[in-house]
Amino acid sequence: MKFRQYLLLALKGCAMGSADVVPGVSGGTIAFISGIYDELIDSIRSFDAEALRLLVRGRFAALWHHVNGRFLLPVAAGIGVAVFSLARLMTYLLEHRPIEIRSFFFGLIVASALLMAKEVGRWGAATGAAFVAGCVAAWWITVATPAQTPDAWWFVMLSGAIAICAMILPGISGAFILLLLGKYDLIMRAVSELNLPVLALFLIGAAVGIVSFSHLLSWLLKHRRDVTVATLVGFMVGSLNKVWPWRVSLVEESLAERNVLPGTFEATMAQDNRLWLAAALCAAGFLTIWGIERIAAAVSRKRGA
Repeated sequence: MKFRQYLLLALKGCAMGSADVVPGVSGGTIAFISGIYDELIDSIRSFDAEALRLLVRGRFAALWHHVNGRFLLPVAAGIGVAVFSLARLMTYLLEHRPIEIRSFFFGLIVASALLMAKEVGRWGAATGAAFVAGCVAAWWITVATPAQTPDAWWFVMLSGAIAICAMILPGISGAFILLLLGKYDLIMRAVSELNLPVLALFLIGAAVGIVSFSHLLSWLLKHRRDVTVATLVGFMVGSLNKVWPWRVSLVEESLAERNVLPGTFEATMAQDNRLWLAAALCAAGFLTIWGIERIAAAVSRKRGA
C-alpha cells in the first residue's frame, strides 16, 4: 500500500472521529459513504480465536495480516487524532454555537441518507418496513431523556461497549448514546484531561463490544444487505430529529428539549435564529458529503481503469 493510500485512510478516520464526538452524528455514516464500511466491519470481525492463537504463539506478522492491520492502523490513528484534538472544540461549539453546528450536521446527514438509499438494490415491502422501523427506533432514541447513572468502573465499561456499537452504525450516534447513559460529559472530560484510568475502562468495554457486535453486523450485511441498509437509512432519517438546529428547553434547568420553527425559536428565546447562516451551513454539510462521494467514486473508477 502506498503512502497516499495510508494518508487517505487516515483522513477518512479523522472524519469518522470528528463525527463520533458530536451527539446525533455517527462515524459509521462517514465510513459508509467513504467506501470503507464493509472492510471496516470485516477487519474488526477478524479479532477472533484465530487472532488470539496467533498472538499467543508470537506470530505477529501473521496476526497483522489476519486482522488487516494495514487498513485498521491508519483508520484507527485518524479516529484517535480527531477525537483527542476535536473533543474540546466540539463541546465548545455545541455549547456556544449550537444552531450553526447542528445545521452543518443536518445537511451532512440528509446527504448521507440519500447516498445510502441508493445502495439498496431493490425497495419493496421488506425494505420499506425496515426503513420505517429504523426511523421509529432512531426517533425514539433521540427523544429519550438522559438518565442519571453511576460512575462505577463496571458502568463505564458497559457504556463503552454500548456506545461503540452505535458508533459503527450509520445514523446512530455513539456520542448521543453516551448522553442518554449519562456518561457523555464524563468521557469528554476524560479525553480533554487525559484521565487514563477512565479512558482505559471505556476502551476495554468498547473493544469487547465492537468485536462482538461486528460479527452480527457482518453477517447481516452479507446475507440481508438490502434490509440492513434500509434499516440504517431509517436510523439516519430518524436521527435528524436530534440535530434540528432550533431547539428550546421544555422546563428550565432541564435537559429535555423540543424542536421548533426558526420564528418560534426567535420569539421564545429572544435570540436571532440565524436562519440564513444555518441554511448556508446546512448546504455546506450536504455538499461536503456529496464531494466526498464524488471523490471516492473518481478514485474507484481510476483503480478500475
